[in-house]
Amino acid sequence: MTCPICGKPGAERYRPFCSRRCADIDLARWLNGSYTIPTEEEADEIERPDAILPTRYDA
Repeated sequence: MTCPICGKPGAERYRPFCSRRCADIDLARWLNGSYTIPTEEEADEIERPDAILPTRYDA
């Protein structure tokens, strides 16, 4: 298996990466948000929580 970061052969100790450096690069990408999962939600729906909640009325 090749390292997903640099393409070198993977090392058993750091599998699937070739070194601690490549493993750390991958971790940093996860932590800073470089890896994302696309969604089908509209950005406007996410930013407007009032669109989900019913309006308040006085009884």
